[in-house]
Amino acid sequence: MIGVVEIDEAKRRAFDAGLDLVEVSASSTPPVVRIMDFGRWKYEQSKKDRANKAKSKGAELKEIRMGRSMKIDPHDIEIRLDQARRFLMEGHKVQIVQNFRGREMAHKERGRVRMKQIIETLSDVGKVEMEPRFAGRRITMVIGPDRPKIERLKRQEAAQKLAAETEAESDAPAPAEPASPKGSKTAKTTEATQSIAEQAAEIVPAEGAHAGHG
Repeated sequence: MIGVVEIDEAKRRAFDAGLDLVEVSASSTPPVVRIMDFGRWKYEQSKKDRANKAKSKGAELKEIRMGRSMKIDPHDIEIRLDQARRFLMEGHKVQIVQNFRGREMAHKERGRVRMKQIIETLSDVGKVEMEPRFAGRRITMVIGPDRPKIERLKRQEAAQKLAAETEAESDAPAPAEPASPKGSKTAKTTEATQSIAEQAAEIVPAEGAHAGHG
């Protein structure tokens, strides 16, 4: 970790390394950026997306049963929906089954209400492919993966992970640096050598500074 440097020095370091100066956490004060090969990062993300699509070709229909009757603990519902979410994220379709027992058949509307709640809960990763329908003493529906939403969610999670790693590294103790001249733009920089071909560092620009590509 280098510490505080002028923003022009940060850009020079990125240029000398042949890398890019990329903002990864605009909400920080000052905002956090990293010197990295942004093109390579995008390529790695693209490889992961293609791998996920290849897995989805072997998609299966997974069944999630919401208990033996309408009387199921809310915590158990949460566990089952978490499992359904994982299946959808993996590219599988999910069949939701709600069983009725005894006099519960006299209150079918409760089953429809539960199905509506499940659809809303999973709407960020799934879409209804078969509307809820009754068959005997059960109501079922099929939710399929909403791939554009899933890919967007995965990209957001990857960006958050990168920002968290960057913030963790920037919290590491740094050697004292001479005070910068009054009024100059500054940036806090951390560097790490990843390989002979690639060096990465983190720059934390001062408030008001803008990060650009190296």
